Amino acid sequence: MDATGRPGDNSPTALERIRALLHPETLPSDRRLPTERQLSEDLGVSRRSVRRALDVLEAEGRISRRRGAGTFAGPCPPLNASAMSERLAESDFMGVMEVRLSIEPPLAELAALRADARDAERLDRMTKNAHHSQDADGRELWDSAFHRTIAECAGNELYLAVFDLVDRVRQNAEWRQLRERARTHSALSLYAGQHDAIVESIRRRDPERAREAMRTHLSALRESVVRMMETGADDVG
Repeated sequence: MDATGRPGDNSPTALERIRALLHPETLPSDRRLPTERQLSEDLGVSRRSVRRALDVLEAEGRISRRRGAGTFAGPCPPLNASAMSERLAESDFMGVMEVRLSIEPPLAELAALRADARDAERLDRMTKNAHHSQDADGRELWDSAFHRTIAECAGNELYLAVFDLVDRVRQNAEWRQLRERARTHSALSLYAGQHDAIVESIRRRDPERAREAMRTHLSALRESVVRMMETGADDVG
């Protein structure tokens, strides 16, 4: 809640909770989602967060918006990882980065082999949205969507399930604040260029280059956050 008692911005939480609604067993027969206002009230987040989350889901192809009819679920919601919540809560930053460095470079490699031109266009739009976002909530939302779309493009459901588990840990509020402190102007410019390099490698169907570009990006993120944690400085990057 903000100072007025209204739900505050938390788009990643909105995205996670709306994704949970997309599972077939939770959907009505017509696959229609509640209105933005109802989702905001039910999920305890702002309507802006709901709209942003729906923008990501639409970009991912998981929902469709029909003027005058409403918003409808797509066919492939991500794996529900709620059973792992307690174990995930015990994970630390370095542990998560070790896993990310283990799985995301191979995911980028597979994406370069399996993604098509439309996938590359989606990734390009997402990284631009992340770069041009004016607040932490928007940057976090589009950055997460960018990395998840690469995981989807890899075409391996087990990899995707592991990615979703790790991404769930990343949405911890303290960790989000930590990453945002490391996103200085220079760091954001660096990350944007690295995202572009990943997308270009996937577009060119160059798996080795995509793998290395992702490893370079994640290593830079890890080093920035670690330096900030060690020095307490706000000018990392």
